[in-house]
Amino acid sequence: MEKDILNVSLLQLDLIWENTQANREKCEQYFKQLPKDCDLVVLPEMFTSGFTMSPENVAETMDGETIQWLKKWALQLDAAICGSLVVIENGMYYNRFVFVKPNGSVALYNKRHTFNMAGEGEKYEAGTKQTIIKYKSWSIFPQVCYDLRFPVFARNTMEYDLVIYVANWPKTRVAAWDTLLQARAIENMSYSIGVNRVGTDGNNLEYVGHSAVYNALGSTQIKNQIGEGILSTSLSKTHLKKTRQKLPFLEDKDRFTLL
Repeated sequence: MEKDILNVSLLQLDLIWENTQANREKCEQYFKQLPKDCDLVVLPEMFTSGFTMSPENVAETMDGETIQWLKKWALQLDAAICGSLVVIENGMYYNRFVFVKPNGSVALYNKRHTFNMAGEGEKYEAGTKQTIIKYKSWSIFPQVCYDLRFPVFARNTMEYDLVIYVANWPKTRVAAWDTLLQARAIENMSYSIGVNRVGTDGNNLEYVGHSAVYNALGSTQIKNQIGEGILSTSLSKTHLKKTRQKLPFLEDKDRFTLL
């Protein structure tokens, strides 16, 4: 069914270090406060644990407790829920973006660019494929944190409407987060959503959020620089189409193939 308006809610959270149950309970408190017309809920990167390099402490399977919990809440809210968590599969760990729809189906994307300065590539298997998620006639391109620094991988050759970045992006580099998230919207003529955590993690890294939504021209639609909470806004497919028709920049994009 064609849906012009997509109502989205971003949950900017102070994650509890490597405590999956406590983080699920925190999410539930915010789920109960969501707008009644919410279509999509976006959680941060590794929303059950924080950005840990000890995956063995928190890893789950795709049949595990968190996925079942997401399915229950997606059905109850009649909204899709997405974010990343630590998944173990075939003996390997993944920083996996999951997108759970109200009907219980699950789309996934494995983080392509592991943050090797923190040793992520030594602990987690890097993804190899781009993913496009179809939801309510919207084409959504999922990305995770460090992926934001690699515009070629995100170049809109797939005709997506919305790119979503979920992150644990520290305060010391938040200016880059702000700039790059806005740039991804402008260069790809798409909506760009970024959800970052707040608080301090188990490595004493500080996070200040700056979760935001930008439209296809890079205008800030909503942004939170304060602390934990919900940010809600509406995306318009009609507005996106009219913008692209008026300014058809994507027609002149370079053609290439990723290896």
